[in-house]
Amino acid sequence: QLEESGGGLVQSGGSLRLSCVATGFTFKYYSFGWFRQAPGKEREGIAYINRDGSTAEYADSVMGRFTISRDNAENTFYLQMNNLRPEDTSIYYCAASTLGRPTRDPSDFEYWGQGTQVTVSS
Repeated sequence: QLEESGGGLVQSGGSLRLSCVATGFTFKYYSFGWFRQAPGKEREGIAYINRDGSTAEYADSVMGRFTISRDNAENTFYLQMNNLRPEDTSIYYCAASTLGRPTRDPSDFEYWGQGTQVTVSS
């Protein structure tokens, strides 16, 4: 399973770091992604990292502001979010995939966290 932490309320321009701890499966064999879903909108894949951390991909909406990383020794991966904007307000989810190519399609991910709320005030 996956468990997120680190969400909260922050002012526009501020930063947050989300963490996702994985248990119950072999961490190093999985790629990971971060998604977000605002009310009335589809779930959006915003960041992806491959098994050894050598490849990361981002949605245009977060490129240059968000950074995904992983620590295979700690079975944890992260999303550093800088220069947050009100439009980043959403529920953020972490997810795990065994697919061997980069993807931000939610249907390619087998395990999901419960979600954590991020609210950015203007």
